[in-house]
Amino acid sequence: MTASVREREVQTVSQERKRRTRSRTISHLGPIVVSQLPAHEYDLDPACISLVCPSCRTWVPIRVADTERATAKLVPHHTEQAGTEDPVRCRLGSHRLVTIDVSVAKWSRRLEQGVAETNGRRADRVIRKPQPMPTPAVMQIVGGLVDDKTVRELDEAHVRGCSTCSIKDDKGTILRVADLTSRCTDGRRFAQLAAHTKRLGPARRKAQMDREDWNDRRAWGLRLLHEQQWQNVSEMVADTELRRVRDTLAALIQTLNPHKADAPQLTEGERAGLMNAITLLATQEEQLTR
Repeated sequence: MTASVREREVQTVSQERKRRTRSRTISHLGPIVVSQLPAHEYDLDPACISLVCPSCRTWVPIRVADTERATAKLVPHHTEQAGTEDPVRCRLGSHRLVTIDVSVAKWSRRLEQGVAETNGRRADRVIRKPQPMPTPAVMQIVGGLVDDKTVRELDEAHVRGCSTCSIKDDKGTILRVADLTSRCTDGRRFAQLAAHTKRLGPARRKAQMDREDWNDRRAWGLRLLHEQQWQNVSEMVADTELRRVRDTLAALIQTLNPHKADAPQLTEGERAGLMNAITLLATQEEQLTR
C-alpha cells in the first residue's frame, strides 16, 4: 500500500473536536440560575451535566463551551421521552441560557445533606380509616330507650285518640283495636314497637338484674377491701392519734401552769379557754385508751 493511500485513509477518520455552542439562537426567557434550583433538579457531574427544564420538566443536557465568550445554555430538546413518535419540540426551554454559579463540591455536599435528612425521617404512620357500621333500624334505636310498659301505654293512648286505629260504636266507645294492616302509619309503628319490646323484655330485665347484682357484689368487695386495709393500719393510726392528743394536752397544761416565774400571766378568758381545751383532749385520750 502506497503512502498516499495510507494518508487518505487517515484523513477520512473523524477527529474529536472541542465542544462548543452550535447555534447562536438564544431563548427570550431569562437565564436559569442553578443556585436557585433544588439540588435534585440539576446534575453537575462533568460527564453528564444537565438539569430539569422548567418549561417541560424533562432532563436536558447543558451545552458548555470551552471559550470564555460562549455561554452555557440548554440544548434543543423535545417535551416527550426519547423514542416517542411525532415529538413536540420545547420552544420555551430550548436555547435558554444557564448561569452555573454552584461548584461541583458544593453541589455534592447539598446532595449528601439531603440524603441524610431523608434517611433520618421517620416513616409516616398509616392510620386505617374505620369501616362504617351499619345503621341500626328505628325499632332497635327506640327499643333500647324505652321499656315494654312505656311502649304499651303509648300504644293505648294512640289508639284512644286515633279514629283509624280503633273501632268505636255510635256512642264513641272503643270496641276493639283495628287490625295491623288497617291502622295508620304511627299506629303500625307503635304496634310493631310494642311487640318488639315485649319480645325483648325478659332478656332486658335479666340483663339489668345481672348488672345490679354485679354492682352490688363489686361494692361489697370494695367495702371488704377497705376494711382489710384499715385493719392493717388501724393500730398505727390509733397510736399516732393518741400520741398527738397527749402531746397537745401536755403543751396546754404547761401553758396553764408555767415553770418560769417571769412567764406572762393569763387572763381569766384565756384560762377558761385552756381549761375547756384540756377537758376535751382528756376525753379524747380516755376514748382512745379504751
